[in-house]
Amino acid sequence: MTEPLRISGTDLARSIKEDLKGRVGQLKTQGVPCGLGTILVGEDPGSLKYVEGKHKDCAEVGIESIRIDLPPNASQQEIIDAIEELNADSRCTGFIVQLPLPQNVDTLKVLEHVDPKKDADGMHPWNLGKLVLHTDHLPSTPLPCTPRGVIELLESAGIDFAGKDVCVLGRGITIGRTISLMLSLKGKDATVTTCHSQTVDVEDKIRHADIVIAAMGQAHFVKPAMLKDGAVTVDVGVSRVFVEDEGRWRICGDVDPACYNKVSAYTPNPGGVGPMTRAMLLKNVVEMAQRTLS
Repeated sequence: MTEPLRISGTDLARSIKEDLKGRVGQLKTQGVPCGLGTILVGEDPGSLKYVEGKHKDCAEVGIESIRIDLPPNASQQEIIDAIEELNADSRCTGFIVQLPLPQNVDTLKVLEHVDPKKDADGMHPWNLGKLVLHTDHLPSTPLPCTPRGVIELLESAGIDFAGKDVCVLGRGITIGRTISLMLSLKGKDATVTTCHSQTVDVEDKIRHADIVIAAMGQAHFVKPAMLKDGAVTVDVGVSRVFVEDEGRWRICGDVDPACYNKVSAYTPNPGGVGPMTRAMLLKNVVEMAQRTLS
């Protein structure tokens, strides 16, 4: 069997950021602000690292960073007030509320206060509704970052979705539900099966798929015996696993690396979908700024 294609999200994200850098520079010459805002509640190490990474990305392409950090005991109203502050800030083209929020906060109610035109994650109910209503093309609204990143990553490798059977493992809104909508659009034309914890004989669903998108958060769930020869695997899941032999924690994806010997192409984890998600966030912000010119 020929060597499988390793589809690097790191390499493609770097190329995308170079393109965005030029577009941001052009916007600045036209007097159009381009800024990303973040709202972070508390000091969760994972969330803190993620937010810092986003602002580092902004610096690379020339996007202004606008950061609001709130204490762990911030009230729901204080978070909403921070959202309204960014809604009104002319420097802020788009922003995100870093999740998860404290347990005492109604996350959906809070997120509904985000101006849909400044929804950098593409996850506002209004924008998701536009995605549902469009069946023949993508709407000109911010798109969910992770599924958009997955699609651009696979298409960059010459992988065509038309007529392909795609098995999505996971039904979360971040990718499971949204990528099903995007891949079933006319022009993509995939047949998508979404699997979850109550799916009967999930291994059979995986085995019949041309493309498997794993977003379950279960370390190395997908094994070689589950895949048909020549399938494509996209590894979105992230789990922290303690490795006894090494005496330390490791980040693992949902796809067992042993699968790489059986597939035709795969996205590594890390270095696959993660960098693309961050790049798509920047792309959303730049496109939102460009829309103000039309």
